[in-house]
Amino acid sequence: MFFISHREYHSYCVLKNKTVLWPPNVNFEVRCEMKAPNMNDSSIREQRDREVWISADCGCLEVFKEQVSQMTKLEDWPFAQEVVHNVLIYDGKKVRDLSQKTNAKRQLMAEWTIALSKGPGVLVIKRAMIDLDVVDRASEVFESIIVSEKETNLAAGDHFAKAGSNDRIWNALEKHCITDPVNFAHYYGNITLAMVSEAWLGVGYQMTAQVNRVNPGGSAQAAHRDYHLGFMTNEQMSSYPSHIHKLSPLLTLQGAVAHCDMPVESGPTKFLPYSQLFLEGYLAFTRQEFQDYFENNYVQLSLEKGDAVFFNPALMHAAGENKTSDIYRLANLLQVSSAFGRAMELIDRNRMLSVLLPVLQSAKQSGSLCDEMLKSAIAAAAEGYSFPANLDIDPPIGGLAPKTQAQKIQEAVFNK
Repeated sequence: MFFISHREYHSYCVLKNKTVLWPPNVNFEVRCEMKAPNMNDSSIREQRDREVWISADCGCLEVFKEQVSQMTKLEDWPFAQEVVHNVLIYDGKKVRDLSQKTNAKRQLMAEWTIALSKGPGVLVIKRAMIDLDVVDRASEVFESIIVSEKETNLAAGDHFAKAGSNDRIWNALEKHCITDPVNFAHYYGNITLAMVSEAWLGVGYQMTAQVNRVNPGGSAQAAHRDYHLGFMTNEQMSSYPSHIHKLSPLLTLQGAVAHCDMPVESGPTKFLPYSQLFLEGYLAFTRQEFQDYFENNYVQLSLEKGDAVFFNPALMHAAGENKTSDIYRLANLLQVSSAFGRAMELIDRNRMLSVLLPVLQSAKQSGSLCDEMLKSAIAAAAEGYSFPANLDIDPPIGGLAPKTQAQKIQEAVFNK
């Protein structure tokens, strides 16, 4: 009798002359009576090759089906309000109340982290944006940008939908800030958005946003995973070792704020809970059998204006078809990046802060935004990481790294 410890399912061993594939994300031990197999140089090389390199034909559909068949039980998630179609639902008011209690805030953020990693991979916060006037003003800003870019032939397309199905604003974060910095400060001065971002990515995260408006009759997207690996070709993805396929989802967080009521017939995002657990998904999800399984098993949740949804970027998802004749489904898509990774868009944060800083200072003086809201707005606009830096002109003083842009803006706002 001896023990074989957990391996990823790229690993294998021989039990009584049978090859056994281990399921992913499972910690266990196998007990059996056997002799350890003789491993020659050739078999070691082959095993390591299978462990490290993922090809387009890797990934077992039956293993995938078993993973996504899990059920989300409300009793496992004490801060959640309910479970709908396997998705965790949280109440925004309760979240804001808990944010004022240090221990409870940390516990809630820990629950979100586990939910996004090992749980269903997606959660909804009802009434995440409590001031709908702020949301409506942001929608007006977005509409004006869409019109302006169409007039100047800058209208943008979509990664995963047919041309003409929707209207998209790239780098909506910077354009929003420059167009209406007051609204930007109130919109991103949102403690809930900051808490979820920090729960998944830690401090120093980088906010980016892209607005998507799916017009009546707009077609659905193909099911996919997101940035980084999700925006690559199969050939590009297969050049990255398996540990990078595990790492990629940890570098970004996907979110969306509903700017209008979104009944299911308007095509809110389709999700397949627990699909983020499937290691080979970046490559395997392009195969037809996985696409077919998604279309037969996805879930959709209606959203109300001000609701926010957040999900693991490795979760299999797709914007749905807008089957209505009168709903222009508008969402602000948030893509938050780790301070340690590369953001998708090049943001001129100096330009943003030149107009935002006076607004933040005025809001601090008048009390229209509390300190936590001010810090949340700064985190969305300013660089939260010290590097890269020119250490000749910006040397570290009193520590190992220079002050971040966010720290400098906080000092200017709070007069420290």
